[in-house]
Amino acid sequence: MRSIFERFALKQPCVLCGSMSRHGLWCVACEQALPYLRDPLCLSCAHPIPDGDLCGHCLAHPPKFSRCTAVLAYAFPVNKLIQGLKYGDQLALADTLAKQLAARIDRSNLPDCIIAMPLHPNKLKHRGYNQALLLAGVLARELGVELLTHACQRVRDTPSQSTLPFKERGKNMRDAFVCDADLGGKKVALVDDVLTSGASLNALASAVQRQGAIDMQVWVVARTLRDQA
Repeated sequence: MRSIFERFALKQPCVLCGSMSRHGLWCVACEQALPYLRDPLCLSCAHPIPDGDLCGHCLAHPPKFSRCTAVLAYAFPVNKLIQGLKYGDQLALADTLAKQLAARIDRSNLPDCIIAMPLHPNKLKHRGYNQALLLAGVLARELGVELLTHACQRVRDTPSQSTLPFKERGKNMRDAFVCDADLGGKKVALVDDVLTSGASLNALASAVQRQGAIDMQVWVVARTLRDQA
C-alpha cells in the first residue's frame, strides 16, 4: 500500500525509465531492479563473499581503512545514476543516494567526523561541484556527525582512475592528498561515490592517518565488483 506521502506527492518522470511516478526520483519498478548489495559482504571492502568476515583480497592486502559500507553494486543502471550526479548536474540524486547510504550506516559505531574525497582544483573548476562533498553533506545532516570540509586537499591532478589498468591505480594515487587538520585520536569516515580498486580511498586514508586518526571507515554509494573492474 502506498504511503500518504506518495498518494499526495506530485508525479515526476523517473530518472531511469521516464515513466511518471510519485515514488521519488525513480519509479517502484526501477527501485526493485536496482542491484542492491546483499549480505554476506566483506567487512573491509563490501565485496560479496560466500561466508566469513573478510574476502581473500583484503586478507592478502589489508586496506588502510577498517570497514566499508556500500549500498549498491556499480552496474547498470546505478552507473547511469552516478554518472548523472558526477557529470550531468543531476544534483538531486545526491540527496536520495546519500539517504539510502545513511540507512545502511551502523549507528552504534559512528565516527567523530566525516571527510569527503577531495577533487583537485582543476577538476573542481571544470565540474563546478564535488559530488562526494554533496553526498557527505547529506550524510552529516542525517547522522549528526561533523563534516570537515577543508581538512584534506588533492594536490596532484591525476588521470582518472577509470582510465587506468587495475594494477596501476595505486601508483597513480601516490602522494595525491595532503591533510592539515589535527585528527589526533579521531575516528573518521571517508565518503566517495564509488569504490573500485580502493586505491583513491587508501591514499586518502593514509593522509588522514598521518594526522593522527585512529580509525578510518569508508562510506560509498556503490561498489564495483571485481569481475567488472
